[in-house]
Amino acid sequence: MTASGDIIIGLDVGTTAAKASLFSFDGTVRLTESREYPLLNPQPGWHVQDPDTIALGVLEATRDAVSQIDPQRVVGISISTAMHGLIGLGEDLRPVTQLLTWADSRAWEQANELNQHSTGPRLYYTSGTPTHPMSPLVKLKWFADTSPRTVSGTRYWVGLKDWILVVLTGQVATELSTASSSGMLDMEEQAWNPEAMEITGVRPEQLPEIHDTTDTLPLGERAAGILGLSAGLPVVLGAGDGPLGNLGTGAMEPGKASLSIGTSGAVRMVLRAPAVVSGLFCYALTKDVWVSGGAVSNGGLVQRWLTETYAPGCDDAEACRRAEAIPPGADGLRMIPYLVSERASLWDSEIRGAFLHVRQAHTPDHFIRAGIEGVSFQLWTILRRVRMINRVEEIRATGGVFRSPVWREIAAGVLNRPLVVTGAAEGSGLGAAIVGVYALGVAPSLQDGYELLRGDSEEVRLTVSDDARQVYEEMHYELPQLLARYGRLGADFR
Repeated sequence: MTASGDIIIGLDVGTTAAKASLFSFDGTVRLTESREYPLLNPQPGWHVQDPDTIALGVLEATRDAVSQIDPQRVVGISISTAMHGLIGLGEDLRPVTQLLTWADSRAWEQANELNQHSTGPRLYYTSGTPTHPMSPLVKLKWFADTSPRTVSGTRYWVGLKDWILVVLTGQVATELSTASSSGMLDMEEQAWNPEAMEITGVRPEQLPEIHDTTDTLPLGERAAGILGLSAGLPVVLGAGDGPLGNLGTGAMEPGKASLSIGTSGAVRMVLRAPAVVSGLFCYALTKDVWVSGGAVSNGGLVQRWLTETYAPGCDDAEACRRAEAIPPGADGLRMIPYLVSERASLWDSEIRGAFLHVRQAHTPDHFIRAGIEGVSFQLWTILRRVRMINRVEEIRATGGVFRSPVWREIAAGVLNRPLVVTGAAEGSGLGAAIVGVYALGVAPSLQDGYELLRGDSEEVRLTVSDDARQVYEEMHYELPQLLARYGRLGADFR
């Protein structure tokens, strides 16, 4: 039995920070605490994190959020995590490897090898996860090729979500959404794919049991003591941050796409059954709701690099304000925004970035604006493919970069669709909380959960000037020729 003043915790465990957001059913409590942690780059192409550092961030952020309310009001915790991570656990459920994140591209040779034959495409269309270095399947193939004893001797191979569940509940489990982003799943059977296990050398007992995203596990005594909550409190397994982004922004209807930009970025649309469109992923939100789209690796991290490189001493907001003074099109300057190996829609682990058409008159502010435009045009390539699923009549956007007017204006102009920037700063944490109230029976549907928890968050509808629209329309025609001259990228834009 729940009351209007009850609270659910939405955990959003991302690439660079863990956020614990509290939502009361009557709207009187809406607060977020966060802890940041580093993304490590010990070797070229390696992008890893320390699992214990992430666990500490999750526990501290949640503890600090709970300390501000009566903990007896909390009825559950629901979890969102970044996708495509891989961690090995020992018999004692302690990590025996680092977390290999989605950005880790060490397995590019394994990806190329699989894709040279029918095996790679077959695994892609079976799992919904492109055969790319980001995929845990391909990462496991790297371990199998470089350290087969590590593969065979590790008790469990899990994702970031599964590790957080170990931390909170002491149990090894996964859910359909995380499994669907592993490359190891058979989408139709909603079970581990025997071919994927054969390729990686992983035994069935080394993989966690797959649950529904709405299933629950009890909060363990150790975690409960740290958080100040009751042991046994329901922990809703939740889903991956991508599908939950659609839920958190209200992009759950045909014709509405979700755009999110954090460290990376993505454009996604909801499906009622799993289906793969070439160049796009297909991941589960629940067993009856799937999400198709594409994620770029070069999202907000490009903004961070632009600020550090062209506006040293400034923060991102200041750098963006400087770019506002530069006209659309950056006076001809173009950025090919690939600072790390790219995912959708190119799926190219070896691609490199560049600035083109540089002239003496271009200032650092031009480079900042050209970078933002470059990221937006990369997202446009995904939007073109998403339109193969359904017409896109509205884009609902979330992410810290959209606090900047220049990001809003450029994204709206390049994507050339009505753009609604949602005020839900909690991002995927709100989506997790919505799944949580649905799973716990507080809301009869996901849509009802959205209406219950969305609150009075402000939405900003963007209009684009005719001048800016004309510039970006011309750039849509210019880029195929420009990128064809740059290299093999041109084929994706034709």
